[in-house]
Amino acid sequence: MNPKRRALDSSPSGIWFRWNKKNSYSIAALLPLVGGAGLADEPREGIMLYSFASAQAEEVYREVGASKVEAIYVAGGPHPSARPVEALRSFDYVVIGEGEETLPELIGCIRGGGDPGLVRGIAFKRDGRVLITPSREHVDLDLYAPFKPPIFAPIEISRGCPWGCFFCQTPSLFGRRMRHRSIPWILKYARCYSDLRFTSPNALAYGSDGVHLRIDKVERLLSALSDLGKPIFFGTFPSEVRPDFVTEEAVELLARHCTNRTISIGGQSGSDRILKMAGRGHDVEAVRRACDLSLDGGLVPNLDLIVGLPGETAEDQMLTLSLAREVVGKGGRVRAHHFTPLPGTPLEGADPAPLLEDVAKEMGELALRGAAKGRWAAAFQR
Repeated sequence: MNPKRRALDSSPSGIWFRWNKKNSYSIAALLPLVGGAGLADEPREGIMLYSFASAQAEEVYREVGASKVEAIYVAGGPHPSARPVEALRSFDYVVIGEGEETLPELIGCIRGGGDPGLVRGIAFKRDGRVLITPSREHVDLDLYAPFKPPIFAPIEISRGCPWGCFFCQTPSLFGRRMRHRSIPWILKYARCYSDLRFTSPNALAYGSDGVHLRIDKVERLLSALSDLGKPIFFGTFPSEVRPDFVTEEAVELLARHCTNRTISIGGQSGSDRILKMAGRGHDVEAVRRACDLSLDGGLVPNLDLIVGLPGETAEDQMLTLSLAREVVGKGGRVRAHHFTPLPGTPLEGADPAPLLEDVAKEMGELALRGAAKGRWAAAFQR
């Protein structure tokens, strides 16, 4: 029997993670913390644990609201963390932010009949009133496994980001100080795989403060991983790199140690004005330079771009389109997507800028040529 199916069919503890493909990374990190927990594809009796982002929120709320199952419902993940009061309309408890320490303590409290007001980092209702307890310090990643077989996920090597881009939830969820798993711990979990893939806000920021490249730390990590003799995919999906961290030496390291011949670069806009407004900390020239260095080193850049950012003018959108044309013309590719207002960010209440018809049309033409991917029409509305 498939090991994932076995997990879906049993929970000796009566604790269930509501599993789906979109939250599999979160569940992989949390499953090792809750002994005997199982995976469910629908509500089950006991304690039901959900983790979800904004795009899945309404679907999750409908499922929980329609459920006839007697269970205690606990929410966590990006959307409930940013909107705990909203989540408590459907859920009994909300875990806010990182769950490695909070979730096991909350479950122990629920099962032992303790006072949830003593559990830091949660929201719940008491006598019809929402209570939010004090937050926790961010966790030391080396104290927690990134996954537990049979549920696997790419190895999370870093967490947190110092930049605070106005469209991104990472700093509010994980803080503005970067934390990294140590190389021995990364190697321990890398041995579980036939090929190696990683998650990080910026793969090339490994070992650094997230502002200044520490190429020596990246080289030490990649050299140690190379000794395992497995294919390495670094700086590509499901991670990316900042353009200002792409140097000739960094590209050479990736080309020497890694299997991937592409690199995912977070450019986000072709307008210096928008990049400055967003707090990106780099300009368009840095994006061009990163793409050129990648191509010179034998790596095809996959350039991430956002369209429809609030405050974006027609001129800004045309600059972004021009950058996309330029990168594609040199042999790169583009992954474009429409701005989504995420809760817990400075742009939570902002309306997307209208997408120019010419931009949509030309992005579609690039897609037909196999040079662009993504969804540049509005994919999610508040």
